[in-house]
Amino acid sequence: MRKVEKSTDITEVSFRIILHAGNGKGSAMEAIQAAKAGSFEQADELIEEAGRELAKAHEFQTNLIQQEANGGRTELNVLLIHSQDHLMTSMTVRDLAIEIIEIYRTKRGLL
Repeated sequence: MRKVEKSTDITEVSFRIILHAGNGKGSAMEAIQAAKAGSFEQADELIEEAGRELAKAHEFQTNLIQQEANGGRTELNVLLIHSQDHLMTSMTVRDLAIEIIEIYRTKRGLL
């Protein structure tokens, strides 16, 4: 991934984080619904998809952190802050979805 230097780049990175975090959160929520319906294979696939999307978002975040750790400056704006909040919230949703799916498995006697 290239170095982020311009304001427009920060905006683009912020939107990419929001996009992938949102996709991850959506997949995690769909996984809960699949488990609720008893479709545990589908739930597992959706959780894996959520993980892949969140990993993409996290890669953009990590690039920004590494850049700043190497002495670079990152323009802080509301959109970037929102993207970070969105990513962390989406990661929490995925973690909770995994636990909820396990509860549904237990309820159906599968664990």
